Amino acid sequence: MTASTYTADILGPATPVISVSPVVLPAPGRAADLQVRVSAPVSGSELPVILLSHGLGFSNNLSSLNGYAPLAGFWAAHGFVVIQPTHLDSRTLNLGPAAPGATPHWRSRAEDMKRILDQLDVIGAAVPQLAGRLDRSKVAVAGHSMGGHTASLLLGARLTDPHDGGEVNLIEPRIKAGVLLAAPGRGGDALTEFTVENYPFFLTTDFSQMTTPALVVAGDKDDSAFLTVQGPDWHTDPYTLAPGPKSLLTLFDAEHGLGGISGYDVAETTDENPERVAAVARLTLAYLRTELYPGDCAWQAARDALTADPEPVGRIESKETA
Repeated sequence: MTASTYTADILGPATPVISVSPVVLPAPGRAADLQVRVSAPVSGSELPVILLSHGLGFSNNLSSLNGYAPLAGFWAAHGFVVIQPTHLDSRTLNLGPAAPGATPHWRSRAEDMKRILDQLDVIGAAVPQLAGRLDRSKVAVAGHSMGGHTASLLLGARLTDPHDGGEVNLIEPRIKAGVLLAAPGRGGDALTEFTVENYPFFLTTDFSQMTTPALVVAGDKDDSAFLTVQGPDWHTDPYTLAPGPKSLLTLFDAEHGLGGISGYDVAETTDENPERVAAVARLTLAYLRTELYPGDCAWQAARDALTADPEPVGRIESKETA
């Protein structure tokens, strides 16, 4: 897979990007106001939006609006407005469990994304270069690791609240497509004791009603042994157990960092591979372009290029129904 195949031939040339942070959104009842980073191309109108949810991890700033530059920058350079929140579980906030509204994070994370969509006018006023340039009908969500769980809830996955036993439905109809990057899989006997004890909400994860179109990206060496006993296949559950339309990109030799998507030269990346990161950025962009603009052939062209590559970074499969 060459850079020219996925940029000039399929996705078009990159454009300069503006990035503004922090944009602070008022959030009454939340433990802290919601801070976001907004990245956008300097030109263009009726721009689609990607909400990008960070994961957790050991670094102090990757789990915040400051992470995922390899993806956010590329997506913005090719026509998307990328909005990145700092969720309440970010190390940058250093909130204790007693902080008002600080837990449970699985719910507050999804609520953060809804709050962003509710306050797009506030974002437009804070970033004057964006005034009148957003297409509110073209919204996607993407998330890595714990951010993938956040995205799955917004796309229609369900769970049972471990505190009150009620079924939780946080689907967001304004979101038309999603990208799940190394996202958590099913609960039950797939989980380790550590996960059950520390993340009990994972126990009841149910993908059977996650009907919104999504691309699931998983590494075939991402065993996440502290979370699951299922091995790398656990991260394909959002594809396998959800109804279509869904696509699955399995990356060869990729671990949880998928080559280093959470940031440039990140020490905690166990499978550093710039070519893999570039492929993730290009393929996810192609997918979202076609999902949000059905007449756009970028996804099929990218799939064809991947199939024709003598040394592909991965494989793609799709299903239209359950």
